[in-house]
Amino acid sequence: MKLVSYSNQDLATLGIVVNQKIYNLSASAVILNTDSVASDMLGFLQAGNAAFETAKKIEAEILKGNTLLQPVQINEHNLLAPVPNPTSCRDGYAFRQHVEAARRNRKVSMIPEFDQYPIFYFTNHNAIQGPGEIICMPDHFQKLDFELEVAVVIGKKGRNIKAADADQYIAGYMIMNDMSARTLQMEEMLLNLGPAKGKDFSTVIGPWLVTPDELEAFKVPAKEGHVGNNYNLKMSCRVNGIEVSKGNMKDMDWTFAEIIERCAYGVNILPGDVIGSGTVGTGCFLELNGTGLLHDPSYKVQWLQPNDKVEMEIDGLGILRNTIIKDPSDFSILALKKMEEQA
Repeated sequence: MKLVSYSNQDLATLGIVVNQKIYNLSASAVILNTDSVASDMLGFLQAGNAAFETAKKIEAEILKGNTLLQPVQINEHNLLAPVPNPTSCRDGYAFRQHVEAARRNRKVSMIPEFDQYPIFYFTNHNAIQGPGEIICMPDHFQKLDFELEVAVVIGKKGRNIKAADADQYIAGYMIMNDMSARTLQMEEMLLNLGPAKGKDFSTVIGPWLVTPDELEAFKVPAKEGHVGNNYNLKMSCRVNGIEVSKGNMKDMDWTFAEIIERCAYGVNILPGDVIGSGTVGTGCFLELNGTGLLHDPSYKVQWLQPNDKVEMEIDGLGILRNTIIKDPSDFSILALKKMEEQA
């Protein structure tokens, strides 16, 4: 199934996507006189397997052509993040190619700990966005970057989960764009803490949540020595129609199952938690610029600019479209720092 959230009279409403059309899931349940379904994504996830079974019945009725069920009329302006209010948002570091290239470009050796355990950081779950405009402050445009990733949504509560069992906790997959303000990020990480302000202004997910059964045909083995599901899904990013990045989810070194195992050690993971994969190789301007300059000192670096259109596409997961907008404010925390230095 493909599940989507959309704005309906200022409420985040849950829909199911069938044949590129969106149907109100809870309203469809009422029409069919089936078990009730929550009207929002978080409530749906918290209801567990029963909600998914009801949604499958509704999907089957739509595919059979039940004329009682009619699609809702919305456009991209109504689409929200599939999980508009996640219970938390973590981001991993799963692709060795990206980590290795980024370190090589900084002229430092590959860190051996990468191959020993998967890591993650918490980002701002209150700054989750979906398709549409991304409004950025002046300081964000100091080396504004995209990051091409996959994300999962947790579908049931768990604690101390072993990697061998972790895939059953995944409700679905989405595209993730882990937006990054690199000047802010590099400044704060000089203090060995973060990332924080360089990341917390926007994390984009969407366009919909794809349940694991839809990806069965793409399944491939995890890399040698690793445990969990992996998928052969081509990934790409276009800026203003020009492809700038491409990779594949099958190149994940650490699987989501292994990342979940670490996330859930000694703590509860909950329905509605979002976990990102980390950036695919070539999946951001920071890496691309560094590689370009390494081979050609005159390489023209690129960062996101106001009014840029960013499109991320992943096989089976759709296309996530956003436009970068500059906030009219001139407020700058980078400038505040400089003023204190001059005082």
